[in-house]
Amino acid sequence: MIRVQGLRKCYRSGKVVNEVLRDVDLEIETGELVSIVGPSGSGKTTLLHAIGGLDTDYEGEVVVDGKKLRQLGDLELSVYRNRHVGFVFQSFYLLPHLTCQENVALPALFARGDEALSHRKALKRAAEVLEQVDLADKIDARPTTLSGGQRQRVAIARALFNHPKLMLCDEPTGNLDSAMGKTIIELFRALNEQEKITMIIVTHDPSVSALTPRTIVCRDGKLREERRELTPASSETTEVEA
Repeated sequence: MIRVQGLRKCYRSGKVVNEVLRDVDLEIETGELVSIVGPSGSGKTTLLHAIGGLDTDYEGEVVVDGKKLRQLGDLELSVYRNRHVGFVFQSFYLLPHLTCQENVALPALFARGDEALSHRKALKRAAEVLEQVDLADKIDARPTTLSGGQRQRVAIARALFNHPKLMLCDEPTGNLDSAMGKTIIELFRALNEQEKITMIIVTHDPSVSALTPRTIVCRDGKLREERRELTPASSETTEVEA
């Protein structure tokens, strides 16, 4: 599904060069649920953006489903991001003047050619995914009337709209209290198990990463891996160097 090889990313400010990722290698199989943790500035979000095709200004190679992302043109990258990847961010990025259903249907505006849906079909699909995240009763509500957890579930429904093979989540619980954060992660786990969606969750919260079978620790531009066998009552962790 995902293969990252020799990924190197630098940010330059004048003569100062900050090497955020240093020859990073990573493989993630189809259907895995993975968290990426690390201190601020460690490169975890940079890694996520490279996998999501949001940033192609790096050295090395990122291959997703056989596609070498740096070799894709702007149109191909747009199709990749819209059709194959669902993005969930810490900020919900919902438009306040639209209903929840209309917000969820927004990806239909960016579809092209045979992939384009009629307005009626787009709204029908939006209703389906709102029901999937247990918000069928909020279909006509405006985002400003919802709680933080409900708004994040609307954002998750929008990410699910195009049946993505991959979901990339950047601090999805960062604006939520711990109880609602756990609820959101349990929703991700259910989607991963039922829909077989490959999921990568960037988080600074160890209680979030503890709920994923595999955790990638990003520190000083390098990766270290943790795997755990999850059970309903406890988890057991082993560590290996990546």
